[in-house]
Amino acid sequence: MSTQPIPVTVLTGFLGAGKTTLLNHILTAKHGRRIAVIENEFGELGIDNELVIQADEEIFEMNNGCICCTVRGDLIRILSSLAKRRDKFDYVLVETTGLADPGPVAQTFFVDEDVKAGYRLDGIITLVDAKHAWLHLEESREFQEQIAFADRILINKMDLVGPADVERLERRIRSINPFAPLLRVERAALDVAQVLDVHAFDLDAKLDLDPGFLDGGTDHSHADHTHDQSVSSVGISESRPVDDTKLNEWMSQLVQKKGQDIFRMKGILNVLNQPRRFVFHGVHMQFEGKLDREWKNDQERRSTLIFIGRNLDRVELNAGFRGCLV
Repeated sequence: MSTQPIPVTVLTGFLGAGKTTLLNHILTAKHGRRIAVIENEFGELGIDNELVIQADEEIFEMNNGCICCTVRGDLIRILSSLAKRRDKFDYVLVETTGLADPGPVAQTFFVDEDVKAGYRLDGIITLVDAKHAWLHLEESREFQEQIAFADRILINKMDLVGPADVERLERRIRSINPFAPLLRVERAALDVAQVLDVHAFDLDAKLDLDPGFLDGGTDHSHADHTHDQSVSSVGISESRPVDDTKLNEWMSQLVQKKGQDIFRMKGILNVLNQPRRFVFHGVHMQFEGKLDREWKNDQERRSTLIFIGRNLDRVELNAGFRGCLV
């Protein structure tokens, strides 16, 4: 069994940037690695585990808070547990919430002695939504930290914007992080060799950027770190089937009226007389959905939806969705 530190890649990016899409792209690519996945969600109901393509990978969820704050101890415990079974895998991917500051996550690999001995932080990969970045880039400190701390920056959803918009966005990103290579991608598709085992994380460079990075007295420390309290999540879970016609009408009205405040929505739906799951994703006014795999025989057919945004009306969202039930 190898005694070399296990490489770890951290996938980060603001809500809806395409992190799970990139994760699924990596997990289905032919690279010969056995990967363990650690998922962290912001929503009050865990759903990302169901949206990740599951082959032989081990997936660990952390749903009780943000990885850079309240569940950082859980990250250390999961990594410590994994290190004892390293014959089962040879790489770790950590997907953060869209509101995570990657600084404290990176710090974990240098200040905890057991984690430091067992793992090598290979790089922080940040996805940026080319279409919606400007809605949050200037107001979200977490978004700026995700860019500032990145070792690779993937400008995703290139198919939704024009060349002039991309060049303007790249100039703004360069003003925050002038060093990380920029990669333009659509649907987070790229050669995985560009993001895995790239040996991109440079501790000395991070210390130049933030001299207090390792001593806990930084802007990235837990004590100093708070999230935008106006951003919240609403989760809905329901076993009764959905009428797809009513659902389409409600969703259409919802994105028209509330799309500006809904940063992210995603869900798995139990549609009447449909043996397959219906999976949807939305970012502001952009919405897409499709039939996914069949429900498993031993699986309860249950719709699970998550909305993340500002000024969310829990009662109104629940009433709207339940009006679509059969």
